[in-house]
Parts: sequence; structure tokens; C-alpha cells
Amino acid sequence: MDFSAPYDTRRGPLLARNIVATSQPLAAQAGLSMLYRGGNAIDAALAAAIALTVVEPTGNGLGSDGFAILWDGAELHGLNASGRSPAGLGSDEISQRGWGSVTVPGAVSAWVALSSRFGALPFETLFGPAIDYAENGFAVSPIIARLWQLGGEALAGQPGFAECFLPNGKAPKAGETFRNPAQAQSLRLIAETKGAAFYTGTLAEQIAADAARHGSDLSMDDMANHRADWCGTIQQDYAGVALHEIPPNGQGIAALSALGVLGHFDIASLDPDSPQALHLQIEAIKLGLADAEAFVADPAHMEVMPDQMLAPDYLARRAQEIDPNKAILAQQGAPKHGGTVYITAADASGKMVSLIQSNYMGFGSGVVVPNTGISMQNRGAGFVTTPGHANRIGPAKRPFQTIIPGFVTQNGAPLMSFGVMGGPMQAQGHVQMVTRMMVHGQSPQSASDAPRWRFVAGKEVAVESTMPDATVAALERMGHKIVREAPDNAFGFGGAQLIARHGDGYVAGSDHRKDGGAVGF
Repeated sequence: MDFSAPYDTRRGPLLARNIVATSQPLAAQAGLSMLYRGGNAIDAALAAAIALTVVEPTGNGLGSDGFAILWDGAELHGLNASGRSPAGLGSDEISQRGWGSVTVPGAVSAWVALSSRFGALPFETLFGPAIDYAENGFAVSPIIARLWQLGGEALAGQPGFAECFLPNGKAPKAGETFRNPAQAQSLRLIAETKGAAFYTGTLAEQIAADAARHGSDLSMDDMANHRADWCGTIQQDYAGVALHEIPPNGQGIAALSALGVLGHFDIASLDPDSPQALHLQIEAIKLGLADAEAFVADPAHMEVMPDQMLAPDYLARRAQEIDPNKAILAQQGAPKHGGTVYITAADASGKMVSLIQSNYMGFGSGVVVPNTGISMQNRGAGFVTTPGHANRIGPAKRPFQTIIPGFVTQNGAPLMSFGVMGGPMQAQGHVQMVTRMMVHGQSPQSASDAPRWRFVAGKEVAVESTMPDATVAALERMGHKIVREAPDNAFGFGGAQLIARHGDGYVAGSDHRKDGGAVGF
């Protein structure tokens, strides 16, 4: 592994035997405190995830969905805790915001499932830091403050939003203290009842009642019938390792497809920052995203299955569609930005966790259930209205999901737990991180620091302002329509958190595009 720092960065890699990495420093410390108390990586990841619902409400909340991949010391497990649309859904219209976009939230069920099966500490212990920050307040960090302001401008009129998130009618500024006592009480109820209050008790009643007041079909039965599923993983071999993703309804298969296509090109012979290397990755992810858009849905409704999408002969044919010197068109819709949080943790016993949760677009639906601090996701916006499409909006269906935890193994052993939060950036980020680290040997921090690109639609590709002019010019000569995004739009390129095995411990990287960091001992 190369520990040089080839890119401008404010951070160096962290090497330790126990690590937590996430996008907000207080949440990272919450996770680390569980390791100090004798907890394991699962406890650490959960405490960080629970704290993030308080300290980074721009990307997640108690009304989020969640997914996880974890190595328990002996084998790999995958968890899909995403929720479904209301069983009594009476509309085929898609809403971007408001109660019409809300599906059953699953993150709380993920916490319960992970803790009960793999945790070492009592469930209620994991909530201590989050409750403290909600009740007594925390200083809002700079990047989150900016996203909070943008969310407030867009969502002030949504039910309950201003009352919860705009004290005195304004989003809190960086450094200002924010308190959410209603959320503190909800966290206590969830902790004390091991999640039952959220799905069958008083919180479920409040969610269903507010939904009914605003004409939503979400009911108590929908909440009570939700279950998190242990679903295993799907994988793709690449560069001597295997990338694991959660099976559909998530977009992780797009990253697997892209790597399967890239395996037909000699990426290792190229400089990681060369226009040719970037071009091949862009073209490969175009194909992967096109297939994901066309085929991925609730697995109970899919007609083209993952093994068909990842069949070696099919990926070989897809690779033949790529022109090594020219951008192609791949049919798919223009991706949208998203709001998500990601946590990875690893401990000295060998356990590693890749955990992601999200309200989807920043602050999700914008809906906050009165007197609870529960902000609801807008995952219903992930459905389509195309007749006959597997992901067509309908009752009791899981929508297409953008959030994906990543995990890498080598010869059946754990090698890296990682994620790149940020809507449609996520599968693209997985390809960039795996290629940089597994092919070119970059450290987690260097792979995270490198200038990023993001395929948008058609031949349009957004690049960070730090992308060298010569690289941009070369990509343009290949036919790519390059859009340079301003430095203050760095959140559009996602936030990576990575932990990789190194020696008898780990090495971690945490994205400078976020407020957080990697901490450990």
C-alpha cells in the first residue's frame, strides 16, 4: 500500500486496531466510546448511526432506511432494512416531497436486528450519546450547517419541518447549538422497547395518525408488518479481490456490473489519474447504471435477476460496447443528488461493519411527525410510473434504493469495509475507490482525496474543480461533455469512509468533503 499523499488534503490515513469512520466527528466519537466500553465493531457502528440521526439530520433521521454488510469474525452477512410503500396505496402518482413520498422507515429495525444478533453491549447503551446530544444540544458542524440552510429554504412549508429544524425561523449556523428534546424522548422509547415503540407502540401510532391527517395511506399495519431481511450479498471478482454489495432493491449491482466490464481492460497499466483510466471507468459505470435503472426493483417484482445481469458472457458483451477512445451513449435517466450517512467500524477481534442509512434527498420528505423529532424519508420518489416496469409504483413494494454499503474480500477473508454516500454517486464512488485501492495500491485516504467524476446523463460528466485542466481537455476530446462543479458543491461527489486491513490492524480514510473523520486506538 502506498502511503504517499499525491493529492491536496487536510487529512492523513489513520492506523489503529480499532476504528470508527463516519461523516460527523461527534458521531465517530460516539462509536469509539462503545469500543472503549468493551463493545465490538457492531456496537460502535450502531452508536454512531444512532447519533447521526441527531447531529447530521440533513442526511438521515429516525425515519430513514438502512442497509449493512458485516464480517462477524467468521463469515459475511448482508441486511436489507429498507421499507415498503403502504399496502393500501391508492395513488399511482409519484411525489418528491411531503407525505406522498413516504415509505415505511427501516433504519430502526436495522439497529435492532444488528444489535440482537451481533452486539456485545445492551441495546439501550448504544443510545446514550445520541440522547445526550438531542437533549442537551450540540454545535452544528460547518458543512452540515450549509446543507441545513439549503434544506430549510426548500422544505420550510412541509408539515412539522420548521417547528423542528428551524428554531426562530432559521437554520442554525455553524457553531450554533441545536437541541431536539422531542427526538431525545423518541430515542429513549426506542431504546427501552428495543424498537417496539417505533413499529407497534406509541411512536407508530403518532406516525400513522399524522399520516392520516395529511391524506397518506401509511398505516399502523404497515409499520407493524415491516421486517428487516438477512439477504446475504452479491459479488463480482475484480483485480484479485471480490466486491460485495447488497442484492436489489439497491443500486450496488451497478458497481458490480461496471467492475465486471472493466475486467476486460488493462486498467493496471494506466496511471490512476490518466484520462484513459477515467474514460474506461465512466463508460463502464454508464452501462451498469443503465441496467440498474432498467431492471432493479423490489426483488419480488424483478424479471431480470442479478445472476443474469452479472453473467460473465453478458458482461463480456457489454465490454465490447465500449470504445476505448470515444464516449458512448447509454440510455438512462439523469441521476439526482441525495442525502445519506455512512459508517464503517472495525475492531481488534476482526469484526468489520459497513452500515448506511438515509432519508434520501436532503432531509427526506421534509415531513417531521409532531412532538417526536421523527423526520420521514422520501424513498417513494424512487419509484417510476412506466407501465410494466418492475419498479413501477405500487402497494407494499420496496422502491429502487440508491444507498449501498460496500465490502471487499480477498480469498474469502475480509479486506475492506467502505462506502461513498451521495445518491447516484454511490455506485460510481465504489468503482473509483476499488479501482484506486485494489488496482493502483493507493491508501484509503489517497483514494478518497483524489479528484472525482460523476456521470450525469447522456455524455455529460461532472468533475470536481480540482481535476487537472489537461485531464478535462483530454476527456472532452473523447466526446465527454464535462461540467466543472464549484468547490462549494463538493457534496455532489459524495463522502467516502474506508477501513482496510493492514498488518495486524487497519488503515482508514475519511472524506475531506465531509465534517467527520476516522478515530481509533
